[in-house]
Amino acid sequence: MVVPGHGLPPRVRIHEVGARDGLQNEKATVPTEVKAEFIRRLAAAGLTTIEATSFVHPRWVPQLADAEALFPQVSGVEGVDLPVLVPNERGLDRALELGARRIAVFGSATETFSRKNLNRSVAESLTMFEPVIARAKAQQVHVRGYLSMCFGDPWEGAVPVGQVVSTARALLDLGCDELSLGDTIGVATPGHVQALLSALNEEGVPTDTIGVHFHDTYGQALSNTLAALQHGVTTVDASAGGLGGCPYAKSATGNLATEDLVWMLDGLGIETGVDLAKLTATSVWLAERLGRPSPSRTVRALSHQE
Repeated sequence: MVVPGHGLPPRVRIHEVGARDGLQNEKATVPTEVKAEFIRRLAAAGLTTIEATSFVHPRWVPQLADAEALFPQVSGVEGVDLPVLVPNERGLDRALELGARRIAVFGSATETFSRKNLNRSVAESLTMFEPVIARAKAQQVHVRGYLSMCFGDPWEGAVPVGQVVSTARALLDLGCDELSLGDTIGVATPGHVQALLSALNEEGVPTDTIGVHFHDTYGQALSNTLAALQHGVTTVDASAGGLGGCPYAKSATGNLATEDLVWMLDGLGIETGVDLAKLTATSVWLAERLGRPSPSRTVRALSHQE
């Protein structure tokens, strides 16, 4: 039954991260052909933004070592934006050579995670991103700025709102077109989400440049998403089947499942353009190839997986 909620946006754009963030720490290598078919099936289900891969050094994320082989196989999918993650100028070069028109850089709101993930301080990471973003913008390439550890850090604990705001503001000032606020270890709660969004607005960060990226470690991803929607956010990151997490933060469990998100949005009468049945079938198909059931509750309910 569709029962619209008060004060919610009429439409939400889902930024699908399953093919990159969802698969990046799978221990067994997923064949390039399976990744390409996964992306094509996600597109057929109605997803219009699908993060395809990452141009990082293969030593750091071996699962995505096939970026050069994968991207040409999916770049022709019509009606779909295929952003790719780039860590530095070399990654940007590789992405641009293949015709990528949307890139993302991945920063941190905390010093400890920045050093563990990028081997740099927060300030040093921003310096590294500056030429990447400038060169991308000069070629009219869309740039997303991921900001991880926005709510809590396993080494530093609770992250002050002001600390997150200053780094987010810095990414926008470098030229990012949009920001994705990451709850990397899943500790956020709705009040915290709304407090951070309000603080960002107060520092001149428009709500329409913000996306949210929640993990479901404590079962809060959907409630946090609803809090963000109530604030006016219309871009939500999710991973088909609930796959993924962060390979550099051991307490980070799976991403918000795209199917769980679509079930909630459908019930609220919020348009996504996503066919839930096709999406569920896609996650079942992938789960069979990964050799385990999907962790998504909606996938299990609709497909009767055990």
